[in-house]
Amino acid sequence: MKEVIIALLTGFIVGLIFAGFKLPIPAPPAFAGVAGIIGIYLGFKVMGWVGPMLPEIFK
Repeated sequence: MKEVIIALLTGFIVGLIFAGFKLPIPAPPAFAGVAGIIGIYLGFKVMGWVGPMLPEIFK
């Protein structure tokens, strides 16, 4: 949980800096982009769980 809070705080500070310099946001501006990032993370986690089983499945 500590990592999540630190990441959120860091992102907030970076967002403030980018807004202060009137730069485009360095993240997906739409919910679909955020959903895509979550999907990438979940796919990575699932592959870590399923990956070791693949050689047995495709014997």
